Amino acid sequence: MRRPFGRNVTALAVLAVVVSMSAAAPPGATTAPRVDPPAKTPVAAGWGGAVASVDADASAAGIEVLRAGGNAVDAAVATAAALGVTEPYSAGIGGGGYFVYYDAKSRTVRTIDGRETAPRSADSSLFLEDGKPLPFADAVTSGLGVGTPGTPATWDEALSTWGSKSLRTVLRPAEELARDGFVVDDTFRSQTASNQARFADFPASAELFLPDGQLPVTGSVFKNPDLARTYQELGRDGVGALYRGKLADDIVRTVRNPPVDPASGRVARPGDLTAKDLKGYRALHRAPTKVGYRGLDVYGMAPSSSGGTSVGEALNILESTDLSKAGDVPYLHRLIEASRIAFADRGRWVGDPAFEDVPTAGLLSQRFADSRACLIKDDAVLTSPLPPGDPRRPTACARGGQAAPTTFEGENTTHLTTADKWGNVVAYTLTIESTGGSGITVPNRGFLLNNELTDFSFAPANAAVHDPNLPGPGKRPRSSISPTIVLDRHGKPVVALGSPGGATIITTVLQTLTGHLDRGLPLVDAIAAPRASQRNAATTEIEPGLWDGPLRAPLEALGHAFRLNPEIGAATGIQRLPDGRWLAAAEKTRRGGGSAMVVRPGGRS
Repeated sequence: MRRPFGRNVTALAVLAVVVSMSAAAPPGATTAPRVDPPAKTPVAAGWGGAVASVDADASAAGIEVLRAGGNAVDAAVATAAALGVTEPYSAGIGGGGYFVYYDAKSRTVRTIDGRETAPRSADSSLFLEDGKPLPFADAVTSGLGVGTPGTPATWDEALSTWGSKSLRTVLRPAEELARDGFVVDDTFRSQTASNQARFADFPASAELFLPDGQLPVTGSVFKNPDLARTYQELGRDGVGALYRGKLADDIVRTVRNPPVDPASGRVARPGDLTAKDLKGYRALHRAPTKVGYRGLDVYGMAPSSSGGTSVGEALNILESTDLSKAGDVPYLHRLIEASRIAFADRGRWVGDPAFEDVPTAGLLSQRFADSRACLIKDDAVLTSPLPPGDPRRPTACARGGQAAPTTFEGENTTHLTTADKWGNVVAYTLTIESTGGSGITVPNRGFLLNNELTDFSFAPANAAVHDPNLPGPGKRPRSSISPTIVLDRHGKPVVALGSPGGATIITTVLQTLTGHLDRGLPLVDAIAAPRASQRNAATTEIEPGLWDGPLRAPLEALGHAFRLNPEIGAATGIQRLPDGRWLAAAEKTRRGGGSAMVVRPGGRS
């Protein structure tokens, strides 16, 4: 998103000078840049490993770790930590995420569920006041919406299970980046501006993100020495410092008594997060979802995320249609309808499996997909909200029952993809939910707290249908995060990808996969293609490229209704090329463009 400042992979020697000049800078301090940052590139191919993210500084941090002998897991954590610096409104140690890993030696896919959890005191009335759901904005900017962070535990679990470097080593690039600073671009400034009113109401957020009460200036250098010290502490003492130490105490104090400026007049409701909630948190190893598609195996994230089941079900529905030969209109029509059906089913069946009886195998079965696919007609459009099917007892073309509309999910998340010289791959999506999360910075710690609990249903979406996504004690809210890895019939990686975007993540991943695997688009072009997102709603969201293009009218003639969405998702991916090179791909323009890097650029060796 930003032009990189401190982590220019072609001029790392500059760092030693910059560190000595800027170590004492206050939070949010901005200065004129002292180096000319390199431009981003959305695609790169070469040897030795690859990293793709939305930010060049973050991708460079991952590449630095790969060049030092680290593996894909080490690089993923390094990249994620750097994104906590340069993408603080999307991700950070105050949030959570889902980590999907391919092990080249065993040719297996493993996953970690690092989703945030509700306090143990939470129940289905968490977001009710006087018997009515709180306004969403009130829940977001409060302690009520803050779940126990899962990101640090995810890093620790991934590194201890599959990594080769210490946490201290992989955090060092991000620590330096936080201390030295990065160059602010228009996107960072505009995201700060969209949060300016609420940041101003919390002194710690105002001090960090609104230096001297002003928005950061495009082209200036933004520094976060508090976060640098926090990373240093985690590297020295381990992530247990966040779950059991003084940092844990700071988080609990901030959630239970949000440090709002009394003069602001803002009511920031307290949460009930406790030291026991933090101490009891665990990042969970889960079996991945898996479906076969066009002779390939597609692996994703199982519940508590709905990403793997929804992408998998939609692919199963599309399996019977030769999308490679379909025209653009039939292709988009089928894609939209498959998404509509998958969302109808996820709304009824998917929640935290520790609390809900989620029929994951049924949702991913071809038999169930076939029973739903027959609803799709070439000359007509299904009506939303569409009732769910029953994966336990599939009935062909069933139309009865009550619908469960899709609940709102915040759209500002970030995704990264890494690979190494040994053939290991990581697809990792992490988040603090809304842009800017809760808006509450932990004082003197340099990071925002999430508002992930607002991904729960505040009240049942439909009183006549069981809602699997109501709050509960220690429960993980349903997510749409969809990190995905595709293997060939020999168990070797073909492509890995993911995206931010709330509930649009599922449709973004689905469209990118089919664009690449079925339509033959180069990965970077499949990522760049204008998107459509149908989530069991009356209208399908489409980007300007479709809204202003020639395909909209014939789709409307079939019965589709559209709503303009200026930007959907911001994907990254990695592909294994036939000659053994890695190709990294990112956005060409969304979120200011992404950053694809490889260790050794070039063609055949």
